[in-house]
Amino acid sequence: MFQAIYAEGPAPENEALQNHVSPTNDLVLLDNYSQTVVAVTKQVSNAVVHLKVQKKQANRRQQQQPGGGTGSGFIISTDGYVVTNSHVVNGAEQIEGVLQDGRSFQAQVVGDDPATDLAVVKIEGDNLATVGFGESKSLQVGQIAIAIGNPFGFQYSVTAGVVSALGRTLRSQSGRLIDDVIQTDAALNPGNSGGPLVDSRGRVIGVNTAVILPAQGLCFAVAADLAKFVVGKLILEGRVRRGYIGIAAQTVQLPAKWLTTLQLNSKGGIQIQNVEQNGPAATAGLLAGDVIVQLEGRPMDSIDALHKALDETTIGRPLSFWVLRDGNLKQVAVAPGELK
Repeated sequence: MFQAIYAEGPAPENEALQNHVSPTNDLVLLDNYSQTVVAVTKQVSNAVVHLKVQKKQANRRQQQQPGGGTGSGFIISTDGYVVTNSHVVNGAEQIEGVLQDGRSFQAQVVGDDPATDLAVVKIEGDNLATVGFGESKSLQVGQIAIAIGNPFGFQYSVTAGVVSALGRTLRSQSGRLIDDVIQTDAALNPGNSGGPLVDSRGRVIGVNTAVILPAQGLCFAVAADLAKFVVGKLILEGRVRRGYIGIAAQTVQLPAKWLTTLQLNSKGGIQIQNVEQNGPAATAGLLAGDVIVQLEGRPMDSIDALHKALDETTIGRPLSFWVLRDGNLKQVAVAPGELK
């Protein structure tokens, strides 16, 4: 085949390329790749947990019926803290964690953050294997990514591929965007949600969270740097604190005349549709119809930008909002409350 390709073009200048694509060299490369996957799997698999979850679910008559689910998680400390997905354990009445060696433990939810689809549960046991977080900020597109889960208990599942893209966003079940998401072509099997995505050294670079089946099996993981921050908050405080101002709103495009006349540096804004009674926005005097264009000097061109800006540091602190009202810019000070 390679002879046919070169027959119509210039021959290689040296034999290096021919040696690189030789069948013998391909076998060596494949063997090295296989050895990496096998070694990482052995290193990490004992720390991967199969989670059996019992929840209450509503039937057609709105009566609560027992429901079940399954997922994966991974142990990050010898005292039994397990990282998984929020959607795996959210609303759970009972959680059983099963290790690869067959041991079974009752697990308790320590903290849950639907906004990033991350949660922490805890099991009590001895001689627990652990796995550590790496740094996702140093990842490069094309590097190896290995997804490990324990979807059925006793038998772990492994898929391998590469990091396909970095810095993706993914909308969580809470409606907020999860920033810093890793896209990979390492397939996620049923029940693998919450399992670790690891690099060639066995370090966790992401928490497997979602697969988009119609899109050629695109798979996503919450990046390790974000996961470390959220997991730390969940262990220490049981939740991640966020601010809110109590509005229903939508993203809108600003008319060109406003951009020129008011010298705005953003083409979009957030139009308030409804103001929560007695909420922070209502108390500050924001009105339905106002269009938020800036917060503390930063452009606010989408609902997602506002969600991202309202972190725990904004709670209870008066913030300067600039809004368009009746064709004029108006400054309003709003002190966000804490999102419950």
